[in-house]
Amino acid sequence: MTDYFIGIDAGSSVLKCAVFDRAGRQLSESVERTPIGRPRPGFSELDPARSWEAAKKVIAEAVRQSGVDPAKIVGMGLSAAMVGAWIVDAAGQALRPGIIWEDSRSQSIIDEMLAEDPGMMSRIFDSSGSVMQQGCTLPVLAWLARHEADVLQHASHVFGYKDFLRMKLTGLAATDRVEASVIPGDARARTRSDAMISLFGLDPWRHLLPEVRDSDTVHGGLLAEVAAELGLPEGLPVAIGAGDVAATVIGAGGLVPGSITAVLGTTGMVGRCLDEPLFEPRDMGLLFTLPGDCWYRSMVNVAGTLNLDWAIDSLAPDLRARPDCYAFINEMVGAVEKGADGVTYLPYLSESGIIAPVVDANARAGFSGLAPRHGRPALFRAVFEGVAFAFADLFEVLGAPEGQIVLTGGGAQSPLWCQMIADVTERDLFVPDGTQFGARGAALLAATATGKFSDIREASAAMKGEGRHYRPDPTSTAAYAPALRRYRDTRDAALRQSA
Repeated sequence: MTDYFIGIDAGSSVLKCAVFDRAGRQLSESVERTPIGRPRPGFSELDPARSWEAAKKVIAEAVRQSGVDPAKIVGMGLSAAMVGAWIVDAAGQALRPGIIWEDSRSQSIIDEMLAEDPGMMSRIFDSSGSVMQQGCTLPVLAWLARHEADVLQHASHVFGYKDFLRMKLTGLAATDRVEASVIPGDARARTRSDAMISLFGLDPWRHLLPEVRDSDTVHGGLLAEVAAELGLPEGLPVAIGAGDVAATVIGAGGLVPGSITAVLGTTGMVGRCLDEPLFEPRDMGLLFTLPGDCWYRSMVNVAGTLNLDWAIDSLAPDLRARPDCYAFINEMVGAVEKGADGVTYLPYLSESGIIAPVVDANARAGFSGLAPRHGRPALFRAVFEGVAFAFADLFEVLGAPEGQIVLTGGGAQSPLWCQMIADVTERDLFVPDGTQFGARGAALLAATATGKFSDIREASAAMKGEGRHYRPDPTSTAAYAPALRRYRDTRDAALRQSA
């Protein structure tokens, strides 16, 4: 009998679910938007009730679409955007909106700490291997302890998005090693750090952080009432799961030391799988603790496809109603010559600034070179090129060796964008077949947790399959060169002004 698995991937603004067979073949896909609330400058939140309803909706729809008998589904795994803070009581009821990774409300506390200890960020990096962002759990929790202590007094748990959803599914609280190591934590020990908790003055709230468990283990089963609502078996095993980056690497077959996986999703990221933690270059990028005793050293442009979504909503909202919205935009962009008719776009569209190619919390996105002749096509072309140029920066800082790059994420569905990145970075790209690699990674963790694979490395390695290849075209690389120089000149000037 064939076994099937459910994978859930909860992004910042989109919640996705898919059903997979043991070979990783995707049988269905369901997507639901979860709008980000921005009640004040620097605040980025999700409505927990809306997120939970969205999760139930996509799970039920993905199972229905798959045509699989629910009795043949033997496990469920979760992935989600990491860090932030979701505050719940003992019953798993949210006590306030969920704070997500791009929130920057903690900056004032970080500034105070830096004034007293200028080397603080480097000491944090030496423990976690990551440049700490304002939306990480510990600085956010420090802000809550100062401004919303009454909420914390009634709380039982503070954890990440996927952990919130898992508790709603199973009634049990826990987190995984991927999440625990970046809150910030201890990348070498692959867990939380008592020293980091104390650094932020959070010893009185330490009890709110749940136990840390391995991603590829089962932690409870579906509650009876939830199972009945979803039409799934009561007690269906639910794996701990992992953060979105780790799950995507697993789902793309990248859990092999030395392999390079890039993500063109809400965030833009390039990283290399390692069999030991790497802390170079210092004070730059992120280090993720992966299941299977691996690590993923990465460089990140905090905004990837978020730039395109913003451009659609702000510059061409009428296009959203078109069923061929993205195909239309790709065709429009493809009609503009390389270089976007002199328009340059910096893709630093985040409340929290950037952490590569430099760390600058004040860096922001923007166009330059605009003239009266420019319209939508040139601006959209500049957005596409700006993200591609940012990838070139990430490769340069990462120092990744030559070799094929596996590219995933929603943006990888655009052949135009993929070829642009290949031309600009002068790298061979491979885009594997499929769309939901984070969900597939989550499903593989469930398959491993239920004994269908000997370990998660075996499960990930089994995902090597068909896909599309993009190789750099020297003529196009040369044509992009003036625009890339202009981009870097604009970048350097903007970052000097920001500093």
